[in-house]
Amino acid sequence: MTLASLVLGGRAAIRETTIYTLIDATLDTAIILEGLPDGHSDLDALAPNSKLKIARIAPGCMCCTGNMIMRVTLNRMLRDKPARLYISVANS
Repeated sequence: MTLASLVLGGRAAIRETTIYTLIDATLDTAIILEGLPDGHSDLDALAPNSKLKIARIAPGCMCCTGNMIMRVTLNRMLRDKPARLYISVANS
C-alpha cells in the first residue's frame, strides 16, 4: 500500500518546500510535481538518491482533457511500489 499526499496551491517553490520537510529518508518515496520552481528547489539537493524518484510535469498538464501525461507518470511511479507518494498541484 502506498500512502499518498496531495499538496495544493501557492507557488511551486512553496509546495516543494512543504514536501521537502515531510520526506522520510528511510522510505521509498515518489514525487510528482506540476510546474517548475521559481529558481532553486530544496528537492534538487535530494535528487541523487535511490529511495527518491521525482517527476516534473509542465504546468496545466495534470488536469488536461484525458490527462494522459498524469496517468502515464503515475503508473511509472507506482510500478516501483513506493511507501509514500506526493503529488504537487497548482491551484489554478
